[in-house]
Amino acid sequence: MYKFFLCLRYLRRRRIAFFAVAAVCLCTAMVLIVVSVMGGFLQMVKDRSRGMLGDLVMENRSLQGFPFYQEFIDELKTSPDLKDRIFEATPVIITYGVIRFPSPSDPITKPAQVVGLRLNETYRVNEFKNGLFYEQYYPGSTTLVEQKEPCFGFNTQQLYSGSADPVERYVLPTELEEGYRKWLSDASEQDKVDAPIDATLPYKRPGYYRRPPEGIVEPGWYGPELPGAILGTDLCADRQRTGDYERYYYRGYPVTLTLVPFTDTGKILSSGTGMPSKNFRYVDDCRTGVYDIDSMSVYVDFTLLQNVLEMDEQQLSEEAGGGTIPPRATQVQIKLNPGSDPLETRDLIQAKWDVFFNNRIDQIRTPGLLRRVLIMTWEEKQAKFLAAVEKEKYLVTTLFGVVSVVAVLLVGCIFYMIVQQKTRDIGIIRSVGATALGVAQIFLAYGAAVGVVGGALGTVIGILFVRYINEIQELLGRIHPDAIIWNPEVYAFDKIPNEVNPSDAVVIYVVAIVASMIGALIASVRAARVWPVEALRYE
Repeated sequence: MYKFFLCLRYLRRRRIAFFAVAAVCLCTAMVLIVVSVMGGFLQMVKDRSRGMLGDLVMENRSLQGFPFYQEFIDELKTSPDLKDRIFEATPVIITYGVIRFPSPSDPITKPAQVVGLRLNETYRVNEFKNGLFYEQYYPGSTTLVEQKEPCFGFNTQQLYSGSADPVERYVLPTELEEGYRKWLSDASEQDKVDAPIDATLPYKRPGYYRRPPEGIVEPGWYGPELPGAILGTDLCADRQRTGDYERYYYRGYPVTLTLVPFTDTGKILSSGTGMPSKNFRYVDDCRTGVYDIDSMSVYVDFTLLQNVLEMDEQQLSEEAGGGTIPPRATQVQIKLNPGSDPLETRDLIQAKWDVFFNNRIDQIRTPGLLRRVLIMTWEEKQAKFLAAVEKEKYLVTTLFGVVSVVAVLLVGCIFYMIVQQKTRDIGIIRSVGATALGVAQIFLAYGAAVGVVGGALGTVIGILFVRYINEIQELLGRIHPDAIIWNPEVYAFDKIPNEVNPSDAVVIYVVAIVASMIGALIASVRAARVWPVEALRYE
């Protein structure tokens, strides 16, 4: 009991111990905040990567693509050992080119990564649909088929909104109005609050839709029919400091894509007048949260892109040896049913592909396209990027861990001073029968108590800080704009990650207690070696 009594007495009475508690508290909070923010950032990257790719990806890492993709997809869906594992699979074409916004006053040309996809299948394979802007507020209105430009109707009737100033009323085209009313009935109240101005008050802001041609007042669809194109959000909008986007092209705006087609042998097609160009309509924009993708990606219909790039079925001339080149795709994305093991399914699909392509390798002139095809999980596909983020997390955590060693040294110094001041007390308890080990345990328990109290306070402070870190940043921004450390215009994510992993909090708390005990170890050994006669000689 004397150990427990002295430990509590020193903790309450020796005010210098409060500095040790404060040091442990601050270091615990600092490490917890860093680990939580960096861990949250890593988890966001993983979620976004999986949301873009599905569970498995099949590709040969070549813009030439590979043939027999549809035959293999059909075989996967009917295979006895795989059909229960596969939820959906869809082919994708990825190529490069330039996009031109032919504004009469300010035409702009930008590089583009052009992605051909089957929209409905893509919705079932990954999270692409969740990133669409207009589809949230006008369900079913985003499509890649040929379409005209949607325009607001214009009503010259003067409406009054609590003032004497007339308000021009704009009306959505019928199909969009129906989608908007459906969204109003299905959306939660918070969704309506967070909705953009043109969705909550479609008659107040026509900026995202154009007024119809002069002299026409009815809402509807105007202009020539052009195939739809979904643009990366950062390709057609400016990101504000609030994290919102200001779109500077209205829906239905025409754009021109110039593409780079490749043959199955890897050569750039030289037929015709040069690289093919085609006009599209901007029907929606998609935000994945990864700037490098959102700033240059354009999504168009798979079959259309396949035809433009001449990746559909092609007949070889007699000079080229005759025969047929099968249709090609550059990637197949696969979504698994819940409960299916991705690694096991990957191996099964790879084994099936090896048998599948060996039976068809004599049917094409470039068998290497089939041999190089690999099936990967989304983590393997993004392995280099994820590894870089993980290394950054470990590096930053290690740096702050090294800084936290200061707390251990401070605890050691404070406890050594306490031992020096308490030599008389140590001599007394040793003279009445306390062992050297018992005296050492007093100061070890003292160090553990400092760790328990300081670690608990630091954990609570760290959790609260992480939980309200975005609100704290907003407060700093109101005090001074330069105090904002997380600018949504720069970083891929709108907000700082603000969730604490419970296991991380427990581990850091335990480490704080152990570190405090290590800091008290030298002082404990020093106290244990005090001789009663020496301690009481001059008392």
